[in-house]
Amino acid sequence: MLIDIALDAYGSDKAPEPEIRGAVLACRALPVRVHLIGPEPDLRDLLDEHLENEDLPIIIHHASERIGMDEKAAHAVRTKKDSSMRVGLKLVREHKAVGFVTAGNTGAAMATAKMVLGALPGVDRPALATPMPTTTGNPCVLLDVGANVDCKAHNLEQFAVMGEMYARSVFKVRSPRVGLLSIGEEETKGNELTREATPLLKALPINFVGNVEGRDIFNGNADVIVCDGFVGNVALKTSEGIGKFVREALRASLNRTVTAKVGALLSRQAFNDFRRRLDYTEYGGAPLLGVRGVCIIGHGSSNDNAIFNGIRVAYELAKSGVNEKIEREFASRARSVTPAADAASGATIQ
Repeated sequence: MLIDIALDAYGSDKAPEPEIRGAVLACRALPVRVHLIGPEPDLRDLLDEHLENEDLPIIIHHASERIGMDEKAAHAVRTKKDSSMRVGLKLVREHKAVGFVTAGNTGAAMATAKMVLGALPGVDRPALATPMPTTTGNPCVLLDVGANVDCKAHNLEQFAVMGEMYARSVFKVRSPRVGLLSIGEEETKGNELTREATPLLKALPINFVGNVEGRDIFNGNADVIVCDGFVGNVALKTSEGIGKFVREALRASLNRTVTAKVGALLSRQAFNDFRRRLDYTEYGGAPLLGVRGVCIIGHGSSNDNAIFNGIRVAYELAKSGVNEKIEREFASRARSVTPAADAASGATIQ
């Protein structure tokens, strides 16, 4: 039984080449049927070049418009009604696909998903959640990492509930430790937003451990860390930059110091394992929590490996029914969450 995944073929910076290669890799390795969304004539020609006479379960759905990275999300969503994002998300809404993957404009993806799929009851702003590597080997879920630049305290409250449920459902953490990202552990530290959010999170029926700092993202002191999308996106991109720097510095050091063949082999194996732990393409993108359906949003710079892993993550979430579990549990906890004070979509990372 194949699981249907819709893929925005014109999302990434170098689209559609990474998307087509990633779709081919996914169909070779996973029990999935990939629905490529974009201009059919262009996709058909490129797909034929990559298939090499293989009979893979890849279907093309025509979409005449593409939302660019530099476009304003609200305007693009309103005016481009035949965009690859909208067409792909409609497949999910109509149950022709169980998940949607895009490496396109984050703000447009969030706004389109919210419009086409709809938000869960009690959620007025969906959040992007991404697993971060830690020294313990268990990932830490960081959210929001870019869907909402400006947040209010009740938004962080909702993020905490969704992140806690996501960690329990996906990573099987029995009682996830939830922290609020700030500039100090004391409740008095932080800005107006974190100080207003603290009592709301303390009142929730979750294992709230209080304020945490940036270093706690990687040391395993929390299973879920909550912040607004501006702070989360900066933290994520900074972490990726540091990871790349460390990988390159370590590679250069190994090349200078390792001379014995056996030692070089062992060091290379250790380095490759280290590189995979820090490589964002291995994570495949961030799930958009709070909408009625599986929606994975990846980097604009995604390569074929990132697209493959985005499809893999969508497949795993859909197969396990995690989104449905989160929806049911969030609905049951709706009374514990502060009613949404503003239903506006708010500013978004472009």
